[in-house]
Amino acid sequence: MPTTPAYAAPSAKAALGPFTLERREPRPQDVLIDIQYCGVCHSDIHQARDEWGGAVFPMVPGHEIVGKVSRVGSAVTTFKVGDAVGVGCFVDSCRECPQCLKGEEQYCERGSVNTYNGRDYDGQPTYGGYSTQVTVDAKYVVRIPEGIPLDRAAPLLCAGITTYSPLRYYGVKAGSKLAVVGLGGLGHMAVKLAKAMGAEVTVLSTSPSKRDDALALGAAHFAATSDKQTFKTLRRSFDFVLDTVSAQHDYNAYLNLLKTDGTMIIVGAPEAPAPLAAFSLIPRRLKLGGSMIGGIRETQEMLDFCAKHQVASDVEVIPIQKINEAYERMLKNDVRYRFVIDTASLNAK
Repeated sequence: MPTTPAYAAPSAKAALGPFTLERREPRPQDVLIDIQYCGVCHSDIHQARDEWGGAVFPMVPGHEIVGKVSRVGSAVTTFKVGDAVGVGCFVDSCRECPQCLKGEEQYCERGSVNTYNGRDYDGQPTYGGYSTQVTVDAKYVVRIPEGIPLDRAAPLLCAGITTYSPLRYYGVKAGSKLAVVGLGGLGHMAVKLAKAMGAEVTVLSTSPSKRDDALALGAAHFAATSDKQTFKTLRRSFDFVLDTVSAQHDYNAYLNLLKTDGTMIIVGAPEAPAPLAAFSLIPRRLKLGGSMIGGIRETQEMLDFCAKHQVASDVEVIPIQKINEAYERMLKNDVRYRFVIDTASLNAK
């Protein structure tokens, strides 16, 4: 079994540190991937600190994995050694329920197997991409197209698909007026993707200092939500609101920005439930929906779309030794716009 250097959280709220794990030997349907980069998602912090409950320790986070195939199982025909590939938020599913059969494995009725902080169907804990290797069933691996730098591709496996999937599902298209709430790891990808789809994008942020960045990323407009006048000025302005914020905030205020028959989509995940007034929805026949990542088919579609439209994440590459500092900076919104670990640093002496 391949011995793999990694970084792990030994317990809730403990600092991450060096850890060694054993990956399984590739089965006939598996590929072994030498990880080159792994994005750092805000959900890594939630889970490493057991803020959502049910955490499995020791925990090796990381579900934005990019690398090269180093071994292939005897039954694998879709990949060969040397291929650039990615692994996102799950590594298995039941493959039999209606959602899996539709290629929407993220909604598997049995429950998809998380890339980390989960257990596979044999009961073994799963360990993520803060490591140098991972063994994955080839059906749950995607190809990284040429033209996307691998470090900038890593966050597409979560932040990219988390925003692409609802934009497609809820019907954002050329000419749609879309408000993106929050300009962090998710929000900056939403702006880029929606712009490439032809939407007119407005960024809504509590930080006026993000105006220039928002416009540079492709937004047509910017408004600071720290200015209460914003909610009056933009009342009934948008066809869609995509809410990427994971901190507590008032959903009702943002619903008020929608036109009649508009849709607000939640992809951020605050720790506590948010109050929702019925009359925020009823008078204009509004819709409030959610979305969670995407299936393997749609993730590959998203990557191909990004390659075609020259879309990639804006990243700050760090060595693994700075991961605890990166977590603290993320909590202060001090990153433009996604940390990515160079996993070669795991081999540093």
